[in-house]
Amino acid sequence: MNPSLSIETATQLAVFLANRPGALARVCEALAKAEININALATSDTVDHSVVRMVVSDPTKALMLLGEAGVLALETEVLMIGTANQPGVLATIAERLAEADVNIEYVYLAGGRGVENGLIVLRPSDIEKAHSALQDL
Repeated sequence: MNPSLSIETATQLAVFLANRPGALARVCEALAKAEININALATSDTVDHSVVRMVVSDPTKALMLLGEAGVLALETEVLMIGTANQPGVLATIAERLAEADVNIEYVYLAGGRGVENGLIVLRPSDIEKAHSALQDL
């Protein structure tokens, strides 16, 4: 299988929110009012807080906006990988990274039933090495 990938490095924000109703809505509304698009998003939670990982259209503006609102947000570099939405793509990527001795710290993805293309957001242990390992897929 040859998945034919498009790979770009992107800045992801890790936003720390209270694990309460409306917390995510307020952040999303503020970003929307500032005309900042959310390209990818994943959440994880604990008892008292949530970590919202998001790739947005203007991370610098989003960081400033969130900081002014008193919301803690940290930047991280990730790979955004556009690819065919078919079985085995993530397996191929994971194997290629393993061969290059690059760890996948976390990954989230999206692709709907019947949708031709999918998106993978991947945080590797070494972003440059990962990009090199995947560039010829």
